[in-house]
Amino acid sequence: MKKIDPLFDAVESFFIDHLQRPRGYSPCTLASYRDTLRLFFDYSAGVQAVSVDRLRLSDLDVKLVLGFLDYLEKDRHNAVSTRNCRLAVLHSFFAHVLRRLPDQAGRVARIIALPPKRHCPAPPHYLDPPIVRSLLRHPDRQTTSGRRDYALLLFLYNTGARVSEATALHGQDLMPGSVVKLRGKGNKERVCPLWPQTVAAIKAQRPSAQENPDQPVFRNARGQCLSRHGVYHILRRHADSLHKADPRFPAKVWPHLMRHSCAVALLQAGVDLVTIRDQLGHASVATTSRYATSNLKLKRAALEAFWAAAGLASPRRGSWKPSPKLAQFLRSL
Repeated sequence: MKKIDPLFDAVESFFIDHLQRPRGYSPCTLASYRDTLRLFFDYSAGVQAVSVDRLRLSDLDVKLVLGFLDYLEKDRHNAVSTRNCRLAVLHSFFAHVLRRLPDQAGRVARIIALPPKRHCPAPPHYLDPPIVRSLLRHPDRQTTSGRRDYALLLFLYNTGARVSEATALHGQDLMPGSVVKLRGKGNKERVCPLWPQTVAAIKAQRPSAQENPDQPVFRNARGQCLSRHGVYHILRRHADSLHKADPRFPAKVWPHLMRHSCAVALLQAGVDLVTIRDQLGHASVATTSRYATSNLKLKRAALEAFWAAAGLASPRRGSWKPSPKLAQFLRSL
């Protein structure tokens, strides 16, 4: 009788018995883990010159994992942060393999011991308020799709919602008092206030129809819930049009950029980091604080305040103006 390799049994138990049942990971997290393992197995099958179904656990070693990480950076042009996220998934998977198959400890432990690659995190990109206003003015609100696009853009900027939170929004999540209930990572719920303009824009999408609490708030042309790719397409289409008209407008705009822009605008308005953390649904203020460290306007204001407090600022002198008598004398010459 042919012996069955334990690799794919370990994959199934990893998702069902480790990630879903005891840990309750969200569908988005499960999809990220799934995509990493799919990429890794496709790469491994190519290196071994076999089909994916013929891969064996004994084929997977530290050399193969290092080759996969280099492939992500060089061939797929992934950032180092993405490379490290993929490695974290492999760490988790092979730690699960080690618990199930201790006889594989020597080879698997070397994979688990691989460290993440060090890098300097890039500062978050964001749009200044004048750029956001230009983006909000672009959708044609005389059309159904234009009213939808305007409501979506305003909602993303108002709440700083993740794209998954916006696409999962239903009528029942719009609560009395101009507030919205969002479900973030790990199904954590938070409540965000809405501007009156945002509430009006959401209602204006279908002015003659009564909103069904079970219907998605942002829908595609078929009346179904917008997908995350649909949201990306909407922002990219408006940004492309604005960039062609004015090259100073950013060529690319994506949903998370609106989230960054919301956080920076709140900071510039003097809102404290704890409140911004709660608005964005961050687990830690440390995540929120990176917006403060990268904002040039806040740094310039702090430096000017320091200059004035140090007593180094020159006293302001009013501009010289001629007295009436002097002006009369000059005109008489």
